[in-house]
Amino acid sequence: MSGVGALGSVEPAFDRFAADVFMKLITSRHNPRVKQAAALRSRKAREASQRTLVYGPRETLRAIEAGARLVEAFVCPPLLRGADSAAAATALRDSGVEVLETSVEVFEKLAYGDRLDGVVSIATTPRRPLEHLLDSHAVGQRPLVAVIEGVEKPGNLGAVLRSADGAGFDAVVVADPVIDLFGPNVIRASTGAVFKPNIAVASSEAAVAWLATLRVPLYATRPDADEEYTAADFSAGCAVILGAESTGLTDVWRREAVRAIGLPMRGVADSLNLSATAAVLFYEAQRQRNEAQR
Repeated sequence: MSGVGALGSVEPAFDRFAADVFMKLITSRHNPRVKQAAALRSRKAREASQRTLVYGPRETLRAIEAGARLVEAFVCPPLLRGADSAAAATALRDSGVEVLETSVEVFEKLAYGDRLDGVVSIATTPRRPLEHLLDSHAVGQRPLVAVIEGVEKPGNLGAVLRSADGAGFDAVVVADPVIDLFGPNVIRASTGAVFKPNIAVASSEAAVAWLATLRVPLYATRPDADEEYTAADFSAGCAVILGAESTGLTDVWRREAVRAIGLPMRGVADSLNLSATAAVLFYEAQRQRNEAQR
């Protein structure tokens, strides 16, 4: 098949499976399948079709591993490199999803900016109601939970989800989201962690009610907090609540059960970037939990 012979520098695993996986070679940028896929850059098109774009072999692999349902994938063999490409090839083959081979020119129309790493897939947008966390048993004893309210930047949301995953948080609630949770930029910034089943979407009021059932301390990050984050006890389970950089948390979180904490700022800035703040707090929670278990 045309294009498959250009795999000389790709991992042997991809070379071995290529002939079995690729079903059609697309060389026209005007191909209807390509145009439909490219249209998913628009949130309106994603919401209408309940589908989203997943850029990259690593993100595609993690989406599959998390149980996401892929509809199709576009692969450009000359652009494939490294272990992630080989692993994605294996996962795509085993999942049975239709894989369409493209020329470099066609792939450029689908790719994110200048990120030409050879794989773009399309996934059905998962539904993530708050009840999903209960059904999946994601939250057990002494849970570490993150709540992210009203975040307006895809890169920030994705980075927070990535940090929560890295620090081993049990669940993440995206409260009153302003942006599309499964937008391509969130998927990319989270390196696919957004597809994990321990993430839910809810209103802030519903999140407050749900957290009350967990009976864990609630810590809300605020620039004007009198208490530093190091004084908080995260070791026995807790919820860490973060708001948008521009507006902070809403008054829903100003209640007796919620303690305000902050990071010390020694310079002219009054706060850190949201994703940086989240990473500090999440890993402090994990550090305290590890210390308590020794």
